[in-house]
Amino acid sequence: MTNILIVESKNDEIFINKLIELMNLNNVTIDQPIYIHEYERLSGLDKTKLTQALKSLSLNVPKKDIQKVGIIIDQDNYTKQERLDFVNECINDVFEKSSDINDVDNLIEVATKEDNIGLKLGCYFTNIDQTGELETVLKAIKTQPSPHADCLYTWRNCVHKSEIIISDKEFDKFWFSIYLRYDTCSHQESKQAGKKCSMSEFAYVLEHKSHILDFESSILDDLKNFLRLFAE
Repeated sequence: MTNILIVESKNDEIFINKLIELMNLNNVTIDQPIYIHEYERLSGLDKTKLTQALKSLSLNVPKKDIQKVGIIIDQDNYTKQERLDFVNECINDVFEKSSDINDVDNLIEVATKEDNIGLKLGCYFTNIDQTGELETVLKAIKTQPSPHADCLYTWRNCVHKSEIIISDKEFDKFWFSIYLRYDTCSHQESKQAGKKCSMSEFAYVLEHKSHILDFESSILDDLKNFLRLFAE
């Protein structure tokens, strides 16, 4: 029996895997990330890519004995209902189902269109207060003093005076990269900062410096509850 999670990027995969490890969950596997490019000009998450990921997964249901599938994507600036509508539309293209997903805390029954094999499916949207993405969450659960990263608030206000708008998405990504590079990077690590103090090597960060994030934060409670749906 296999339970599979579909995530949006490699770093989402790394973060969720760390949570799964800390929670001691069994029978949960993360599928190939969708890899949505950060600067791809799309009207939200590309429906084609998520639909293709679901189609690929549906073909493996018999072979892998897949029982449950979870979709974890960024909420970004969409409402929860807009995200639910998006996911339900993609599911409709791939599976047979009698009802839509109406929230992130439950799974619905679906069946493959090819051979009518049943499984359960649900979704979760990475967010803080119904907006944001992975870096938004990481920024909110940081544990170390962040004087370097916090100075970016002054920088953001400064460039705003020149009518240059820095989106929350861009700011959170930049803030967390500075937090990694300058607020949590030891003198020894700074000699190899690209490998040990950057989001491009996020796996190293979580393996060797997980203390810089609070994995017990209540901010993660909803995500943990969603992951527990796949623990059996």
